[in-house]
Amino acid sequence: MRLRLFVVLLVIGVLMARQAATFLVVDRPEKSDAIVVLAGEARGRPALGLELLRQGMAPRMFLDAETAEEIYDQQLTDIAKKYLDALPEAGRVNLCAIEGRSTAAETEDVARCLQSTGAHRILIVTSDYHTRRALTIFSKRLPQYHFSIAAARNENLFSAKWWTHREWAKTTVNEWFRLLWWELVDRWR
Repeated sequence: MRLRLFVVLLVIGVLMARQAATFLVVDRPEKSDAIVVLAGEARGRPALGLELLRQGMAPRMFLDAETAEEIYDQQLTDIAKKYLDALPEAGRVNLCAIEGRSTAAETEDVARCLQSTGAHRILIVTSDYHTRRALTIFSKRLPQYHFSIAAARNENLFSAKWWTHREWAKTTVNEWFRLLWWELVDRWR
């Protein structure tokens, strides 16, 4: 009897583990008043944000960049500003300088950037594995806004078949730990 129960639980565990990465991804962008591209990755996230802007998903976009981050001898915010100024959509994109070094802290800086826009519906763009946690954090911390989310994919870091590649496994386990920490600890602070 115990052996059967163990085997059943093991099979259920394996089936759930196979879906672990899929559960992390939420990709449901909605037409919004503004797009916010979260800090943390500077290729896929901004590219997807601009693609959504060009598709008319929102009339404006904010690109988050950490004020304390430097690349070689340049401030990341300066690099981001040059990048945004060179875009054909320069009049519709803004830099949102953030000081927070976590998703929860980033919400405060995003709220400051959105404050004068009159926006109510916000489309968040972030890495695919980060979407579920980012959506719950922003929804909890900034209830005055309605959030939707778009997943920027990067197969170098993450895939649904997370167990087949070391980097994917590290990303999946790390994000699960962060999601659980948010749900069990930080959400209630």
